[in-house]
Amino acid sequence: MRYVDQLPCAIQEEKHVTIPMEDGVKLSARIWRPTASDAEPVPAVLEYIPYRKNDLTATRDAIHHPYIAGHGYACVRVDLRGTGESEGVLLDEYLEQEQSDAEEVLAWIAEQPWCDGNTGMMGISWGAFAALQTAARQPPGLRAICIASFTDDRYADDMHYLGGAMLSDNLAEAGTMFAYATCPPDPAVVGGRWREMWRQRLDAARPWVLEWLRHQQRDDYWRHASLSEDYSALRCPVLASSGWADGYSNAVTRLLSNVDVPRKGLIGPWSHKLPHLGEPGPAIGYLQEVVRWWDHWLKGVDNGVMDGPMLKAWMQESVPPSTSYEERPGRWVGEPSWPSPNIGEAVFPLRGAALGMPDAGEEQEDRVRTVQSPLSVGQFAGKWASYNAPPDLPYDQREEDGGSLVYQTEPLAERIEILGAPAVVLEVAADAPVAQVNVRLSDVAPDGRSTRITYGVLNLTHRDREEAPEALEPGRRYQVRVPLHGVAQAFPPGHRIRLSVSTSYWPLVWPAPGPALLSVYEKGSTLTLPVRPTDVPEDKALLPFGEPEGCAPPAVTRLSEPEQAWTVSRDLVNYRSVLDIVKDRGRQRHEDTGIETGLRACEQYSWIGEDFASVRGESAWEMRFGRPDWDVRVETRTVLTSDKDTFYVNATLDGYEDGRRVFSRTWNEQIARENV
Repeated sequence: MRYVDQLPCAIQEEKHVTIPMEDGVKLSARIWRPTASDAEPVPAVLEYIPYRKNDLTATRDAIHHPYIAGHGYACVRVDLRGTGESEGVLLDEYLEQEQSDAEEVLAWIAEQPWCDGNTGMMGISWGAFAALQTAARQPPGLRAICIASFTDDRYADDMHYLGGAMLSDNLAEAGTMFAYATCPPDPAVVGGRWREMWRQRLDAARPWVLEWLRHQQRDDYWRHASLSEDYSALRCPVLASSGWADGYSNAVTRLLSNVDVPRKGLIGPWSHKLPHLGEPGPAIGYLQEVVRWWDHWLKGVDNGVMDGPMLKAWMQESVPPSTSYEERPGRWVGEPSWPSPNIGEAVFPLRGAALGMPDAGEEQEDRVRTVQSPLSVGQFAGKWASYNAPPDLPYDQREEDGGSLVYQTEPLAERIEILGAPAVVLEVAADAPVAQVNVRLSDVAPDGRSTRITYGVLNLTHRDREEAPEALEPGRRYQVRVPLHGVAQAFPPGHRIRLSVSTSYWPLVWPAPGPALLSVYEKGSTLTLPVRPTDVPEDKALLPFGEPEGCAPPAVTRLSEPEQAWTVSRDLVNYRSVLDIVKDRGRQRHEDTGIETGLRACEQYSWIGEDFASVRGESAWEMRFGRPDWDVRVETRTVLTSDKDTFYVNATLDGYEDGRRVFSRTWNEQIARENV
């Protein structure tokens, strides 16, 4: 990244500004704005998240907020109620209180003498959720949003459930927020009442996974704040982006298809990162694009920001399997609209163990193949949403395929490129009332190495609807459709396209209550690929993105080394298999504020042989904050297990001051499984 020290506007920074809410709670904001805005008001941009502006996001914030402010905007970074130095408690994600607060924050911003009344919202992940959800409420003065790594459907396309099956990220993200929501404010900012504020958070805390487990199907809990319930609610322009390695790539094209506002989409090869920090690369000059977006929609500048394609996407070239890539080779392609007139459907019928080529004219027989996958299928699946640290992309799929049904083409005679969401239609029967089907699409090189391109999951009890799943009738045939995650991918000549079908994908997906033998009938079973021509003329006219740039972050001194690990192990004496994940940022001191921070997260997923009741997930966090006269630590641990009827949650929360435990609480709760 190129750090920029000369910007069009001189700026000033206010590190802690309180914003009063109607109920008396004060939220904490950090504001960067042009010095001249004291006399000449400017539009304002809000980022609204729970991740601690004073320390844990300070480095990232300093890269892009001063940059945008230096181009003539007031950038306001607010911690949600109950996080950082904001008062109150945070009990769950995307509650009505959160969105109501956001509207009050926007109204407060618009009334400030340095703001001209025009506002925008931006962010990645929670910040993008907040922007989209707030925009759907149509607050006055909110003119446009810029969002990255988001969803419009909280049930079907978030880290909780996928195809009606529960993701292990439901536990992992719950563990993350269990920790973040119980951290103390900084005494240097809020003064002596920091203990009172911290105690309020600790007393109100609960393991977030409990609430998420109580809603195992689509209901009003998930409908709330899901734009997919009413796309017409969005009435302001949106610049939407994500990455193919992220868990949220589907929402960009879905938004482009369903909203009727000025909109642009951008999907790169990235994991869960902002595009100017994108990994795998190439990263792009995203902040330049954001400034152009704000210039047009908040200042009325006629800069051609809406010219060119509606969607720009990175067409990925074939690569060997790896859990991490510095760069993904490929090229940018553009689509004038979405769905695109450039893309057609190619239907590959299942024939024995083969994928027949489209339009081959051969009639499918009604042959049947069966599979009952071992629990080990999925141990090389990687994360639902890659963060690229530790390396968390799917590895070589050949071992996974050993426990799966495999269908593949002959070596391709010519290059095939796809852009969009593949889909699989299967005629199936199971011998159990609850079962899942997991499908993977892979690029198989001539040497046999298999790189997963995309995948899809379906809890077969959700085959007809997500609101009221129905148990299977053992032995009965059903036709089901399994959508796969959207992707842009090239398959070179000589490579094969492989479809793999399994009944388990653990630990990415929590297993069904017990083993199930799945019968897959050939007749009526197909793979549909969204095929794009390899030589669309408009691609050559695309303007290149600029080099990634931003402002230089403040100095940080590393006090201990970070640690990353992703380890799969198996004991062949007792047949216990384990996936251990370690994400440790190490201790560091932020020199501009003097605060020291440390963050260590450990996840463990284990099972014994084929014992479905042995499946276990654990998320443990340790978060430290300190100065020479202040030392606090929060430790959380959440363990999730299950049998065929029940989920079991065992959790602990401990708070420490100066090495002495000052708070401790445990939870031991049971929640019935509902066809999951």
